[in-house]
Amino acid sequence: MKNSNKTILPGLDEIERKWFVVDASDQVLGRLATRLATLLMGKDRPNYTDFLDTGAFVIVVNADKVRLTGKKWSQKVYYSHSRYPGGLKEITAENLLRRYPDRLVRLAVRGMLPKNKLGKRMIRKLKIYAGADHPHQAQKPEPLAL
Repeated sequence: MKNSNKTILPGLDEIERKWFVVDASDQVLGRLATRLATLLMGKDRPNYTDFLDTGAFVIVVNADKVRLTGKKWSQKVYYSHSRYPGGLKEITAENLLRRYPDRLVRLAVRGMLPKNKLGKRMIRKLKIYAGADHPHQAQKPEPLAL
């Protein structure tokens, strides 16, 4: 007798990817990042599989108007190293937003995605813009309220 309780896995050509636009104005960074990571991974979909990229494309506009709570603007520090002796660099969240408005959101979302090749593929589907305009009108993105 055949077992009809088999798990159905979506093929790569069967995965339908939607495009969403998210306005980051007055959104708290951490709460915004968790919602974006969920969309990128596809955890909001019924065909979610942890080893397949089933997520949607996400466009974030007004990334320069994101909020941080408490004293994080001056106390939250991002570190990078050049791999040379004495090559440790640090930048506060306030300066990072001033110099690179998109990186604050990208770093927050990247930390919530898997740390492997699949996570790198997922972060490529995140498009972040400091202003209200984006060049993805041809994809007909749906506005998403958070």
